Amino acid sequence: MQKNMWKKGMNIFLCGLLGAAVLMAGCGDKKTAAAVAEKPAKQEQQLSSARNTPIVAAAKKVGPAVVGITNKAYVRNFWTNQVKLTERGTGSGVIYDKAGYIATNNHVVEGASEIIVSLPDGRSVKGKVLGADAATDLAVVKIDANNLTVAEFGDSDTLQVGEPAIAIGNPLGLEFRGSVTAGVISALNRSIEIGERKYNLIQTDAAINPGNSGGALVNADGEVVGINSAKIAVSGVEGIGFAIPVNAARPILKELSERGKVARPYLGISMMDKDIAARYGFEGDFHNGIMVVKVVPNSPAANAGINAWDIILNFNGKRVKTAKELRQLVSECKVGQDVDVVIMRGGSTQTLTIKLAEVPEEYGN
Repeated sequence: MQKNMWKKGMNIFLCGLLGAAVLMAGCGDKKTAAAVAEKPAKQEQQLSSARNTPIVAAAKKVGPAVVGITNKAYVRNFWTNQVKLTERGTGSGVIYDKAGYIATNNHVVEGASEIIVSLPDGRSVKGKVLGADAATDLAVVKIDANNLTVAEFGDSDTLQVGEPAIAIGNPLGLEFRGSVTAGVISALNRSIEIGERKYNLIQTDAAINPGNSGGALVNADGEVVGINSAKIAVSGVEGIGFAIPVNAARPILKELSERGKVARPYLGISMMDKDIAARYGFEGDFHNGIMVVKVVPNSPAANAGINAWDIILNFNGKRVKTAKELRQLVSECKVGQDVDVVIMRGGSTQTLTIKLAEVPEEYGN
């Protein structure tokens, strides 16, 4: 009797471990219990074609390569004067190389004293920022870890408006890590300006929230086609997110990982167009061009013979009327490139050739 009571008690205990679903199936039936325990795995293998969509496949393929990035910085307490390492924010990143290279956004790692990378398998490791570039909002973080899943980069130049787009990242922090949202490619080559910076981006209606920055925008083939970067957060505006095209990101990431920075050309001038002049109450005849106010010694402009008060009319074969247009055209050139510049001096025009050089560190971008 006691032996039977003990067996019955053990059966009840085991049933409690298996859960309510097994109890309902009948705990005494070993085959039934095993079938219930294995059910989730079978469901995953036997998804119907209607459920096993390209979005599901893409999420499975790329999800393990999307990480969480925590930005920590030293902050001084005003009252105690003590310095403490404090979390400043979290974002996302995409592992694109087995050696531990991670693509993310500049604003995710900006100002960090310490970077912690949270991997999808539960590991947390320290990361090192190899390079960051504010002009493109890209950065590369390096970690030392084994058994990493690497995302495959696709060809963003082949994207079509209306095709599926899947965003993977950590919206609102690591509590929601690995979140998947889906939509379509809404537009290509969208130009938006943030301050003095101009970005050419992919527009999507896949939900991109704070924390998604640095995560992956994926096509239906499971290829990363963009690095999620910005979201318009204006009252009444929904479904507008942006990503940096992966074809534009590739060479930037390569330079950042190898050199820690991006080599950019510069002219070496201070300039003023008619709008800037009007803002400061300056009057002058700009001839619908850009006036050179100052020339930096030994700069590309100085070496080409450009002087203060020259008017720049054309740059590299294109008419320029504003300082913003000229900065954009310079940014599209390469270090070492020879560029023809048409200037007006003393009422007559002449063409000078400038050999563009890399921006010196002390000069800035």
